[in-house]
Amino acid sequence: MHRVLRLRTRLDEAGWAVLLARLAAHRWRGAIVGPHGSGKTTLLEDLGARFAADGWRVHWIRLSADVRAVPAGFFSTVARTLGPGDALLVDGAEQLGAAAWWALGLRVRRVGAMIATTHREGRLPSVHRCTTSPELLSELVAALGETIAPSEAIALHTRHRGNIREALRELYDVASVRGPGLTSSGPAA
Repeated sequence: MHRVLRLRTRLDEAGWAVLLARLAAHRWRGAIVGPHGSGKTTLLEDLGARFAADGWRVHWIRLSADVRAVPAGFFSTVARTLGPGDALLVDGAEQLGAAAWWALGLRVRRVGAMIATTHREGRLPSVHRCTTSPELLSELVAALGETIAPSEAIALHTRHRGNIREALRELYDVASVRGPGLTSSGPAA
C-alpha cells in the first residue's frame, strides 16, 4: 500500500496554472471540491508543497469523521501568528459545522491563503473539482507498474462509486492474495 501513497496529482503544468490563477483571482481563498476518494487530499498536499517551495509558511488542519473540530490549542498558538506569508490548508472542511467554520474564518482572516477540501461547494469559492473515471484508475494502476483490464477498471470504478482510493485498496488486497498482475474479476476471496 505504501506505493499507492506515493501516487501524486495528475495535473499537468497547464492545470496547475489554471488552479493557481483561480486562487489568485479569489485572493488565495478557495475550495477543492469532490467526492470521497477523488484526490482532494493529494491535490491539497501537492499544492502545499508548491506553496512551501514558493516561500509560504504552510499550516495544516486535518479533519475527518474521527476528528471533527479544530485541534485544541490551534487558536491560542498558530492562528494568532498567521499573516500574509502563511497558507492555511484545511483538509475535510465539511466536518466543521457552520459556527465552527465561521469562528475559524474570523480568527484566521489575516492569513495570506486559505484552501480547503470539501465534498460540497459553498463555504469558499470553488477553485477545482476533483473527478474520477475508469481511465484515471487505469492510469494510476499503470503508474504503480501494474496492469488492469479496461473492463476491470470499469467494474472497480462502478463497484466503488468512483472512489479511487477504495478501488486501489481492493486491488492491493487482491494482489496481496494472488500476487502481482492486477487483473481480477472481483474482490479477493
